[in-house]
Amino acid sequence: MSALAAVPEEVREKLVVRFGPGARAWCAQLPGLVDALAGRWGLAVRAAGGGGTARVFRCERLADGAAVWLKLTPDPAVAGQEAAALRAWRGVPSVVRLLEADAGAGALLLADVAPGTALRERGWRTAEVAGLLGALRSVPVAGVALPPLAERVEFLFGLTGRRAPGVPTADARALARELTGDGAPVALVHGDLHPANVLLGPDGPVAIDPRACLGDPDFDLVDWALDGVTDRAALTARIGELAALVPGADADRVLAWCRATAVVIAAPRLVAGRRDAGTLFLRELAGL
Repeated sequence: MSALAAVPEEVREKLVVRFGPGARAWCAQLPGLVDALAGRWGLAVRAAGGGGTARVFRCERLADGAAVWLKLTPDPAVAGQEAAALRAWRGVPSVVRLLEADAGAGALLLADVAPGTALRERGWRTAEVAGLLGALRSVPVAGVALPPLAERVEFLFGLTGRRAPGVPTADARALARELTGDGAPVALVHGDLHPANVLLGPDGPVAIDPRACLGDPDFDLVDWALDGVTDRAALTARIGELAALVPGADADRVLAWCRATAVVIAAPRLVAGRRDAGTLFLRELAGL
């Protein structure tokens, strides 16, 4: 198992960018932690993966042979917030099910999603995504302890500054601060809802990997509004389609969120040298 839990160097570098130098020590200790959790939760580890925020292990539950996923992150707060959100969404079939959690160890045990094809690969339809978006914002938030959306947005702009230090973000950041402080309805926000974080389940799309917070639920529409869009007319049409199908969605606010966060999406693409039509439109939308 130690070989499976070893973290490749390129992944270590991504974890350091996200979590700081302490992530290297966490990576070194990860094999022992995986062994301990596998013994505690009765798992056999079969494969490893993950990227810049967590390591994920496909496991077999020894008691019944079920496929489950062990997810570990260097930051216990991140695990605790994800667990809190998944508990709030318990009973919502369009969100992955939490089986066990040890936030102190940065560990979550998650149910399998079958067939599990990401909508990024399979493609998506507005109506099915609208159902997911409506379900996410429908749960009560009283008693849910999560940070505000403003904190999530500040983190994203800080991360953009580290990944793409030459890209200006001040104007977009100011607009995002206005949007988080203008009295919008407060709901449970996924915070990282894009087509790679939604899998095809037996009864429709299932959201995974929330960076959950409390705030304006229209923030979760941004990636769906912008996905594959290359001009203003197409963006306006996509937002109109989504707003018509998602209860409570405000087309003007979704557009404002697109303008505020376009730089966050565009910056790493520009640094990587991408010049495709979608990236160029994001640059235009961000005023770069």
